[in-house]
Amino acid sequence: MGRRATGPAPGSAPPVLAYDGDCGFCQSSVDRIRSLAAPTLEAVPWQFLPEESTAPHRARLDREVLLLRGSTVLAGGADAVARWLGSSPSAGCRVVGAVLRLPGVRGCARVVYRGVARNRHRLPGGTPACAVRPAGTR
Repeated sequence: MGRRATGPAPGSAPPVLAYDGDCGFCQSSVDRIRSLAAPTLEAVPWQFLPEESTAPHRARLDREVLLLRGSTVLAGGADAVARWLGSSPSAGCRVVGAVLRLPGVRGCARVVYRGVARNRHRLPGGTPACAVRPAGTR
C-alpha cells in the first residue's frame, strides 16, 4: 500500500526567527535588517506563531529572539541573529553572520545582545512596552 502525503516531513519546515512583535525596538531592528540584508529565513512576531510552538518558550521569547523549527529552539539571542544574517543573499551579511559565530566573537556578541535586550526600551524605537521584565514576573 502506498504512503499518503500528509505535508512536509517532521523537521523539514524552514526555521523562523521569532521576535517580540509588541516591542517597537525589536520591530524596527527586524525591519532594518530585512531592508539591508534580506535574510531568506522568515522573521515573525512570536505572538503570530502557533501557541504550541511558542508556549514552551514564552519566558525566553520575552527576553530574546529565538530561531524556531516548530517548537524546537535551534538558537537564541545573538546566535539566532547570526544564523538569520547567515541566510542573506548578500555575501557581506553572510560574512557578518559567520564572524558572529566565531569563538571569542560569539561570547562578546552574546554579552552585547543581552545588554541591548535589557535596555531595548531605552533605545531608538523603544517604548515602555519593550522593557524586559525580571524573570518570573508577567
